[in-house]
Amino acid sequence: MTDLLKNRRALVTGAASGIGRATALAFAREGAHVIVADRDGGGAEAVVAEIAAAEGGAPEAPCASDAGGGPAEAWEVDLADTDALEARFAEQPLDVDVLVNNAGIQRIHPVEEFPLEEWRLINRLMLESPFVLTKAALPAMYRRGWGRIINLSSVHGLRASAHKSAYVAAKHGVMGLTKTTALEGGPRGVTCNAINPGYVLTPLVQNQVADLAAQRGISEDAVLDEVFLEHSAVPSLPVPEDVAAICVLLASEAGRAINGAAHSIDGGWSAQ
Repeated sequence: MTDLLKNRRALVTGAASGIGRATALAFAREGAHVIVADRDGGGAEAVVAEIAAAEGGAPEAPCASDAGGGPAEAWEVDLADTDALEARFAEQPLDVDVLVNNAGIQRIHPVEEFPLEEWRLINRLMLESPFVLTKAALPAMYRRGWGRIINLSSVHGLRASAHKSAYVAAKHGVMGLTKTTALEGGPRGVTCNAINPGYVLTPLVQNQVADLAAQRGISEDAVLDEVFLEHSAVPSLPVPEDVAAICVLLASEAGRAINGAAHSIDGGWSAQ
């Protein structure tokens, strides 16, 4: 531990697994109090227990925005219910120093076959909820004159792929939200940046293997080389901890002049 985030309070969404879990663990190691938010309440509590065990303490009771003294707390929440989310924070302000909008899902269909409700679900979860949480977090950040907002976008916030229209649209929207928030927040001590991974070895990516194999008519074993590494100049995929390390940088004092930026971690995909 180097205490880069000591006395900071961080909310990480989609933190029960993958990049969110790795980021929550990394923040806790740097001294932050972490709110582990996820629809999977049991998974969120497991991450809290993991953090508490590493810190030698006990997990706190679930909570969304009240300050606590332990290293972490779980928040079971359906972030796709954006009306309920906004209503919650109209009554109970969100008081965090760092917000990481990470929660995401994937659905793969050609445009002409894409179910409208799946389109809406992806855009509520991956574009509307980051907006609602950002809107809720900014007042306290502005009062303190300090804040960090980190949006997990994707290489698909910079590029497109067939059959992923909803995901690509949401991630492009997140890039616009990131830049606008950066312009508004920068003069008031709040930075906002995006991280744009390509494929990362997470459950979200692993759960796409069967669909991608069927879509391309290849074996599931061939998906790594022919799909996940198709656009990468680096012959291996990053792991969630690689992305978490960038989150720590952006959330720390070392990131104070980084604002409105897109940090690619895609093996060179977006360089093509």
